[in-house]
Amino acid sequence: MKPAATAGVERLEAALGYRFEKPALLAEALTHPSALQRNAAARRGYERLEFLGDRVLGLIVAQLLWQRFPDDDEGALTRRQVALVRRETLVIVAREIGLGDFVIVSSGEDAAGVRENTSVLADVCEALIAALYLDGGIVPTQRVVERYWGRHIGTTQPPRDPKTALQEWAQARGLSLPNYTVVDTSGPPHRRRFTVTVSVAGAKAETASGGSKREAEAAAAAALLASLGETA
Repeated sequence: MKPAATAGVERLEAALGYRFEKPALLAEALTHPSALQRNAAARRGYERLEFLGDRVLGLIVAQLLWQRFPDDDEGALTRRQVALVRRETLVIVAREIGLGDFVIVSSGEDAAGVRENTSVLADVCEALIAALYLDGGIVPTQRVVERYWGRHIGTTQPPRDPKTALQEWAQARGLSLPNYTVVDTSGPPHRRRFTVTVSVAGAKAETASGGSKREAEAAAAAALLASLGETA
């Protein structure tokens, strides 16, 4: 490993308070798909680790909330968890760690500013959690999650996510559930952009875009709520 790269890894490990036994796992978690063209035979991008990290983070956050809020019912705990594992919080944590500085990208994507792309930061953040879990197990992963996510746990009830709020709005009026339709998909595989339209009987449909279908659906639901004079 080159000295500069080693120094970068040491800075990241210092921010995490954890030293990796298998540096290849950390490299995989940090590798953007655009960088695979350099050495496709030796590396994979972060997508598989992202899949695992999403589940590991969800479990640890759920346990943390269950311990910290013994009087909350299931619905309140769920809303707190949604607030902590959603993309916006992942991006905040990624920036607190300084994760964008360590993402391995192609020169072209680097020049395009992909290190500050919110979808990339969120995905790499989840991949990093998976790498921690696979390398050291649940205990060091819990420490990192408690260190960075714990500070974002408030004492007040977090807002409902837009999709839940829109569903509850429709159910309260005896309407059918909101209907979400993907109307467009654009961009290369590693930078997909989804456009989604949401409709509810008796209301004007709204359309929004995002870096994932979930993000686009939430944005469309928020837009429809706003048009109805409601908030999440």
